[in-house]
Amino acid sequence: MTNGFGATSTTDDVLTGIDLHGKRVLVTGVSAGLGVETARALAARGAHVVGTARDLAKAKRATSGIAAEAKNGGLELVELDLASLASVRACADALLAKGLPFDAIIANAGVMRTPFGHTSDGFETQFGTNHLGHFVFVNRIASLIAAGGRLVNVASSGHRYADVDLDDPNFERTPYDPMIAYGRSKTANILFAVEFDRRHKAHGVRATAVHPGGIKTELDRHMAPGELENLVAQINAQLASDGQPPFQFKTIPQGAATSVWAGFVAPAADVGGRYCENCQVSKIAEGPISPVSPGVRPYALDPERAKALWAKSEEMVGERF
Repeated sequence: MTNGFGATSTTDDVLTGIDLHGKRVLVTGVSAGLGVETARALAARGAHVVGTARDLAKAKRATSGIAAEAKNGGLELVELDLASLASVRACADALLAKGLPFDAIIANAGVMRTPFGHTSDGFETQFGTNHLGHFVFVNRIASLIAAGGRLVNVASSGHRYADVDLDDPNFERTPYDPMIAYGRSKTANILFAVEFDRRHKAHGVRATAVHPGGIKTELDRHMAPGELENLVAQINAQLASDGQPPFQFKTIPQGAATSVWAGFVAPAADVGGRYCENCQVSKIAEGPISPVSPGVRPYALDPERAKALWAKSEEMVGERF
């Protein structure tokens, strides 16, 4: 599928000519980076955005400029801590009580390469926050997604580092590696979209997962000083040996472009149950992959793996959906 958009396309590029007046969109993680830009771009086209954040004061500061650009749309902030199922359930219950529908949910919030730790419910931090928090939250409010609506899970090329481990999701027996843990959580984001799409497409709701690209945001705040620079140097050394140009970070508007493209521009049948990057649907990639080349690992789109993760997730959170 080609559409004229690519790695350098911005949110404003892909939403040119798109009128979102009357649309309601929920975006998680609007206190920094991609979440703020996603909310801005949607509100500027007339959408009413409900943005979630763990720290509402921080989110208010980060989104203070959105109201001036919004065109009959707007931004409403609600508190949500994805590392606490009590917070997740309280937020979901409040939205259900209002009963207002959403045309799209963009599950954007997340953490990356955190030190070993646990959420308030005892789950490994990255898997618990990035996957289980969204799993419970989205499933609890799934009835609010309007027919023709979409779920967009913000995943990552980091899924290439690891498949999910359904036998030891909390690293109780496996030595902890922050990048492996991140990879597991991002694979889970993709598999969740695959199974959610299967369960809801008959009702006109589709789900997809996206990789925003390499962007300098707060997501790398848990990395040691110089660690990101060393990682980029390693990537560039490999690229040079392959005869490719050096890696370049995307801007935040470029990084958020695939989320809004998958949510409102791409045909639903093209992106449903798929993984997207650079405003395109990605191809399956097996064998060695360049650090910056596109492609999704086959295990991340495996429908049986997706069903197994769903069942394991239900078991872990003590709730059936």
